[in-house]
Formats: sequence, structure tokens, C-alpha cells
Amino acid sequence: VDGISQRAPVHWSENVIGAALCFPYVVALDDEFITVHSMLDQQQKQTLPFKEGHILQDFEGKVIVATNKGVYILVPLPLEKQIQDLLASHRVEEALVLAKGARRNIPKEKFQVMYKRILQQAGFIQFAQLQFLEAKELFRSGQLDVRELISLYPFLLPTSSSFIRSHPPLHEYADLNQLTQGDQEKMTKCKRFLMSYLNEVRSTEVANGYKEDIDTALLKLYAEANHESLLDLLVSENFCLLTDSAAWLEKHKKYFALGLLYHYNGQDAAALQLWVKIVDGDIEDSTRSDLYEYIVDFLTFCSDQDLVWKYSEWVLQKNEEVGVQIFTKRPLEEQEKNSINPDDIINSLNKYPKARVKYLEHLVLERKIEREKYHTHLAVLYLEAILQLKSVTMDNCTETTELLLKLRSLLQKSDLYRIHFILDKIQGTDLHMESAILYGKLEEHEKALHILVHELKDFHAAEEYCIWNSENRDMPYRQRLFHMLLSVYLNPGTSDCALVMAAVDLLNKHAAEFDAALVLQLVPDSWSVQLLSPFLAGAVRQSIHTKRMTQAALGLAQAENLIYKHEKVKQKGTPILLSDKKVCQVCQDPFCEPVFVRYPNGSMVHKHCAANRHLNSTVTHHSSSSSNQT
Repeated sequence: VDGISQRAPVHWSENVIGAALCFPYVVALDDEFITVHSMLDQQQKQTLPFKEGHILQDFEGKVIVATNKGVYILVPLPLEKQIQDLLASHRVEEALVLAKGARRNIPKEKFQVMYKRILQQAGFIQFAQLQFLEAKELFRSGQLDVRELISLYPFLLPTSSSFIRSHPPLHEYADLNQLTQGDQEKMTKCKRFLMSYLNEVRSTEVANGYKEDIDTALLKLYAEANHESLLDLLVSENFCLLTDSAAWLEKHKKYFALGLLYHYNGQDAAALQLWVKIVDGDIEDSTRSDLYEYIVDFLTFCSDQDLVWKYSEWVLQKNEEVGVQIFTKRPLEEQEKNSINPDDIINSLNKYPKARVKYLEHLVLERKIEREKYHTHLAVLYLEAILQLKSVTMDNCTETTELLLKLRSLLQKSDLYRIHFILDKIQGTDLHMESAILYGKLEEHEKALHILVHELKDFHAAEEYCIWNSENRDMPYRQRLFHMLLSVYLNPGTSDCALVMAAVDLLNKHAAEFDAALVLQLVPDSWSVQLLSPFLAGAVRQSIHTKRMTQAALGLAQAENLIYKHEKVKQKGTPILLSDKKVCQVCQDPFCEPVFVRYPNGSMVHKHCAANRHLNSTVTHHSSSSSNQT
């Protein structure tokens, strides 16, 4: 109809006598043969020997061929039989082309069923030839029940599966062994393909109705191949059947994965039992080299307190400092509820000193729980550990130094521990810095400064003491501490040059912290002005600065006072005249005494009328345009 053929030409012999159309074929007769060409791909499909033919025509849908001696009818095989024959000879492309071409000659519903089956059969043919990409597309297009494919692999379908293969069968293979003829390399490729295919279809509509079969088969393939995706499957949403999967994982010695399977199915006790056996070496599984840390993390977020207590001893025996994390790193909301009593935890940690210290640090320093017994307990533990280390070695090792810093920080920052109790324990030891901190907490600053200056001879620490003890305090308190330190340095009973130099350095470095007039009374007359020049310069500068700031503040206060006076004059405004002729705007009665309420609009009312809420709201509404002030 377009004037040009839409198909490629059919190649006939030169002496064609007759031709006829028998969809989807063109049949031609020559001197010796009848040839059959497909209209779909223009290829010759069949040749029939036929001599002395004279006529070949289509009579009402029947192809008639005649010789001088007889008349014959050419009867085509049914299309379905033709397609099956093509598939049987593994001519997949031709079968699919023929099936598509037959669409118009077959009812729609019947065609769809037939075509899907043909696609599935074609998929298995491609699969048997290890053409996996082509097979995958054919399986998808044909909406293959994936269990047909799984059933080729021995033992992959769960024992509880009710699947029965399609009848008539989609392929000729009993199982994968027959298909690959025992070739291990081919078998491995087939299993790798099934892994990929199942992983793709498990989250699509194809898996609806039999997700258990798919996920269980996938788990078995992963376990057998020692595939890294096995763990990913088990820690994400899955439908693996517990009985089948557990037996398979145990068979392949995937005990860590088996624990994950138990956990996913709510059997945490069984999971932990397995994992503990792995760590203890009772069973072998090298999946995770950090399995102990994994168990600690698992118990940390485990909501079953009985399990946590059951395995707490085990994790602490393995490693105190790591094991205590099952208590210190629990979810915040659970800690806030105190679902596990901190006192019970501390009692259970009595056998594990390092873990006990870690847990108390967690309560005091991280959660900032303000309970005296926790703060005192932690300080005592620090102190005992330090004294124990000092009894072993005279030199401060790294561990001792670290503990000393922790103890000092706690003593400085906390106000909740029992000061006298700790001080009694320190008496008689060489922990002078700690004693000074405790005296500072008792406000006995002279004792503290005496220790720092005369026993430790740590002048820098003495200055730091004054600074941190006066944090968040007023200026007079800060000045009092620095004057105390200066007095300790300049004690008349001492003539140590080091103390004199310390006093000079203190004054020159912290000039702003001193009352210059008091300092000049304290320092010896023999000191030169040049020696104290930085202090004096700073003191003078500070004095001038203070004077100027005071003058500025005074000027601002005077200006503010002037503004208020101006406002007061404005508020007085014009005089208010009250006479016995004036009447109340509410009750309309005259005023009998010089007490009244005036609204901004100038109206005056009795005091008792203004107090009446109903009447008051009426007048306020009347005068709301001006102001609500009286």
C-alpha cells in the first residue's frame, strides 16, 4: 500500500511455477521442489521434493498442489507444534520470532499463556548453554516462577516447600548435575548466576508468595560459596526459614552467621551461646576476628537484662576495660530510666577494679550524676591506686602520672565528695598538691598556699591555685587570694631569694589582681622602683582606667536621671481640677472626697467605680483609643 515492500525480498529459484500464502509462510513451486519461506524473517524453513508439479494455489485457506496425475493438499503443522520443534532443536530466536508472528491467529488470552511458556522454555535453553544474560531476560519476560529454577539445584528448596514443577516440563533436565554433566566449573558458574538472579528478584513482585523459598535458597548458596553477602542478608530484612537455614549453616560451619540468624528470629540467648563458644575456642569460625568486641557491643544494646547479667562476668573476665562498656555505653534513654540500678552494677564490679573505676568515671564525669557516694568512691579508688603504684616504685610511671591528673581534676571540679574523709586518707603521704586542693575546698587557703610554696616550691602551681579557686567569684575574693600568696612569699621569717623573686614575678605578672596601696605597705623598703616598674605601670594604668570608667558610668547615670526628670515633668502635664460640680463618668454622682481615678482621655471616675470590673471594662473600651494607663 506504500508502493514499497516493507519486508526484504524472498529468494526463489528462477523457474517458480506458482506461489501461495499460508501465514506466516510463503509457499512456492518449481520443477523439482516445494519451498517454504517465513514472512517473518524471509528465511527458507523447509524444502519438499515434488516433481512434475503444475499448479500451486490457495483455495479458501487450503494450499492445493497438482500434477498431471493427482491433486494434493499441503497441511501445515499447528504453530505450537512448530514452535516446540524449534525449541527442541535449540533454535530459540526462530521460535520466538514465530511465536510473535502467530499473535494475530491466536486468541489474546491463549496467546499470552502460550507466549510466557515459550519464553520460559527459551530461557532454560539459554541457561543450559550458559548464556546467562539472555536467560535472565527471558525468565523476567516470561514471569518465571523462580522456584522452577531453584529446583534444578539439589537441596536448595526448603524441605517444607510445597513446590511442584510445571507439567508438561519446561526443560529436560532432572537437576544441575545432569545439565552440567558433573563439570564443576560449569556448576560454579550456574550457582553464581542463581545468586545474582535471586538477589535481584527477592525484592520485586516476582518473589511475592514465596519469599521464604527464595531467601532460604540464597542463604544456602552464600554459605556454600563462603560469600561475603551472607552476613548482609542476615542483618537485613529476610525471610530465611530457621530450621532449614540453621542446619545448612551448621553443616558449612558458619557459626557466626548462625548466631545472626538466631538473633533475627528473636533467639538472642542461642546466638550469644554460639558466639561465646567461638571466642572460647570450643568451635571454629574465623568470620570475625573482633567477635569479642562484637559481643560486647551486642550486649550493650540488648534489652534483655537477664542476658546482660548472665554474660557480664564472661566479658569482664576477658577484658575489664572493654567489657565494662556493656554498662557504660547503654542507650541514653535506658540509662536515664536507671533500668539497671547503678548500685547493683558497682557491687557486681567489686572483683574488677579497672572496670569499677571506668564505670564510676562514666557516672561522675560523663553522666554528671550528683551523688556524694559516687564522687567520694571514685576519689578513693584513684587514691588507693596511686598509693599502690607508689609502694611498688618510687618514680612516677606513666600510669601514676595519669591517675594523679585524674584525681586532681576530680578534686578541683567536684564539690560533692567528702573532703575531710579524703583529707584523712591523704595525711602522711607525699600527695601535697592534692592536700592543697582539699584545703582550698575547705577555704583554708593559707594552709594550701603554704604547702604549695614551702613544701612543693611550685610557684606556678600557687598562682594557678589562686586563679582556679577564684573562678566565678567576685573581684575582692580574687584579690584576697593573691594578697595571701604575696604574704606567704614575703613572710618576715623567710629570707629565701627564690621567694623574693617569686613575689616580684607575681606582682609584675598579675598587677590587675592587687590593691596597689596594700601592696606598697607590704613590700620591703629596700626594693627599687625599677624592680616593680611593670607592676607600678600596670597599677597606675588600672587606676586611671577605673577612674575613667567610673566617670563614664557617672555621666551615663546623670544623663539617665535627667531623662527621668523630664519624663516626670511631662507626666505632670496640665493640672486636674476637681470640684463638687464634677460627676463620675460611670455612676454620674458628684465627687464627695478628693480621691479619684483619671483615664488618659481625661474622664474621671470614683475609685470604687473603677474597681468594678464590669464597669471598668466599659470605660476602658470607651477610652482604648488613647491608652490603657491610668
